[in-house]
Amino acid sequence: MFTGIIEAVGNIEAITDKNGDKLFKIKATGWDFSDVQLGDSIAVNGVCLTVIELVESGFTADVSGETLAVTILKDAKVGSRVNLEKALRLSDRLGGHLVSGHVDGIGEVIERYQEARSWRFQIRPPKSLLKYIAAKGSITINGISLTVNKVENGQFDVNIVPHTLQCTTMNDLVSGSRINLEIDLLARYLEQLVNSSEDESSGVSKDLLARAGFLKS
Repeated sequence: MFTGIIEAVGNIEAITDKNGDKLFKIKATGWDFSDVQLGDSIAVNGVCLTVIELVESGFTADVSGETLAVTILKDAKVGSRVNLEKALRLSDRLGGHLVSGHVDGIGEVIERYQEARSWRFQIRPPKSLLKYIAAKGSITINGISLTVNKVENGQFDVNIVPHTLQCTTMNDLVSGSRINLEIDLLARYLEQLVNSSEDESSGVSKDLLARAGFLKS
């Protein structure tokens, strides 16, 4: 599990083909790896990867064919910048929201424009994810925990403050950029709860959730 608060921006130093999979070597000069061990999880642009080797100022990780097929790591090139976050410890502060590191779909940046000192990004998610995205709810973009400002016409907006723009790869994104999206875990579990609510013993129904303000009636 992660929080969506990016700790460092690294660079992909090497990509090696491994019989349909790939081996990524990622460097993050200045990032503290003293508490990282083999087998630990690190989120790379929001994708949970396992450390298989520690190298100077970096690590290597296997990326499976499945992960390449459903995330933008398929587009990665040597030199690409990536957002990095170590796995959450139970003693850590939850500065963002609970992030699993399992990408739900690939979205596209439609437009970005400046608003005062911040930047507004308009994102088009896959249609299948729209029902999980709510105004003022949480969304993860390339591993970054963000708040949804508006959902309209099959798109949603996020506002990026200067600090986030400087400390993540958001400033690399332009119109047409593909991005990893992970929906809020609460939305995923809420859907499962509603879909299984035919069991009356659960006491949960769409009407109950609507009356409690979780769904629009």
